[in-house]
Amino acid sequence: MNSLNGVMVVGLTGQTGAGKSTVSKVFASNGFSIIDADQVARKVVEKGTKCLDEIADFFGSSVISSDGTLNRKSLAAIVFSDKAKLETLNTITYPYITGEILRQIRVHSMKGEKLILLDAPTLFESRADDFCEIVIAVLADADIREKRIISRDGLTQDQARRRMNSQLDEDFFRSHSDYIIHNNGNIDTVNGIACEVSAKIRELYNNKQTPVQVQ
Repeated sequence: MNSLNGVMVVGLTGQTGAGKSTVSKVFASNGFSIIDADQVARKVVEKGTKCLDEIADFFGSSVISSDGTLNRKSLAAIVFSDKAKLETLNTITYPYITGEILRQIRVHSMKGEKLILLDAPTLFESRADDFCEIVIAVLADADIREKRIISRDGLTQDQARRRMNSQLDEDFFRSHSDYIIHNNGNIDTVNGIACEVSAKIRELYNNKQTPVQVQ
């Protein structure tokens, strides 16, 4: 039996600092199982993993801390200032990330959890959108995102802008997503829209599962 039968995977993505976590929480409260791709990305580069070994082989010992774990700041300084190196990092990590995402989808499915939200900042870059029937993008104004990133990650303005510039632009998200949610800071508005979207998707899922009655 295919353990993915009857599963609907919804991709949640968008610009860094746009506030995807706010939307993810609404979907979780409305009964969606959540797969956090950031957590998956951390898992696949844990100490002793094949993925971490490949990263160290290419980028050198400077990206490995004295305790054998990934030195994230050192790696970020390298890849966010060099697009080619960022692409190399993605080439190394994405197969491990997508493999773990598929494993988690199967686990949820076998538990009978059929509505899954995949929260993935690099949904398109990793080709994880191939798993998704519906894609939601969360967008916000650049100045707001910059402030959020600086506050959240402790970056300088220059570091924040380099990180923002390394990602897909707003036009791409608009043209490749089924729903767009703007999050410029009004939490009540964002929560309301996210709740409406989650209800629409649940209705769509339920309609797909209901057999057509032939008279």
